[in-house]
Amino acid sequence: MNIAALLSGGVDSSVVVHLLKESGYTPTLFYIKIGMDDDELLHCSSEEDIEMASLIAKRYGCKLEIVDLHQDYWDNVVAYTIEKVKLGLTPNPDVMCNKLIKFGVFEQRVGKGFDKTATGHYATTTERNGKTYLSTAKDPVKDQTDFLAQINSIQVSKLMFPVGSLMKNEVRDIALRANLPSAKRQDSQGICFLGKVNYNDFIRRYLGEKEGPIVELETGKILGRHKGYWFHTVGQRKGLGLSGGPWYVIKKDVPGNIVYASKGFDVEAQYGNEFSMKNFHFITDNPWENMSEVDVTFKIRHTPEFTKGKIAKTNDGYHLISEHKLQGIAPGQFGVIYDAQSNICIGSGEIA
Repeated sequence: MNIAALLSGGVDSSVVVHLLKESGYTPTLFYIKIGMDDDELLHCSSEEDIEMASLIAKRYGCKLEIVDLHQDYWDNVVAYTIEKVKLGLTPNPDVMCNKLIKFGVFEQRVGKGFDKTATGHYATTTERNGKTYLSTAKDPVKDQTDFLAQINSIQVSKLMFPVGSLMKNEVRDIALRANLPSAKRQDSQGICFLGKVNYNDFIRRYLGEKEGPIVELETGKILGRHKGYWFHTVGQRKGLGLSGGPWYVIKKDVPGNIVYASKGFDVEAQYGNEFSMKNFHFITDNPWENMSEVDVTFKIRHTPEFTKGKIAKTNDGYHLISEHKLQGIAPGQFGVIYDAQSNICIGSGEIA
């Protein structure tokens, strides 16, 4: 089998190469470069990552190619991110990076020449009735199916997730035993394209600053000032600069540039138990074709926990009612839906 492996320079993708070689494959390795070298703020240093990738390629006798997709990234994922932020929404660039870049542009230009594409994502696939479904990883804390919930059936049928059936500590142990150069590297915490770049600095570059009031939801009292609604998201606790908290962002008035906040984690205004999703995307197929209401589990942010709920078709998408109250339902994020009886990820829709 002719396999392309996406290498980041981190421990997970390094172990992917190790496991593939142990299984008798010699993959061709690809490092996708998306930083902008000529921009001091947006420059994501890739030198160390490429050096690590080169050491892995040399160690296992694999060919390494660097694929520069930074323009595609800026034209698609960054444009999407800025547009959503301007609308007062909370975008998810990681989801769109996977959909449009790693398994979109890369596949169209490079990956289509290979039988499979292997990555270090924590996810698995399930075969049923001749179809391939995206399913959760063994490690619930590291599971990344929520970041993959916008890919399609063709993409998922071609993907390999060699570390998806392992716990993170098992991956580290394999790397240490194999003496891989990336064995002790810390996991990246940066948003897909930002790396170590500060998110607010990035947003400031494109949208600037515009001072406005932070208003207490219940009383209308002005609590303080902010530098633009685009720096804040529903459910946010840190970064408001208010004393006597904790304070949480409850909602935003985009035309008025007002951020509404409420005090305390137990405040009723923080919670909801339902939301609508538009442009719902089914990964492999629609299992709800002839059902009016379906039991599901779901996530509205990247957490190990699943929440139980019911989903129903509406005129312009799907509506979900949760069994439990949800804190900080942020419009613009993705509601990621799973089959209630299995670990299969059905798909996702943007929270309206």
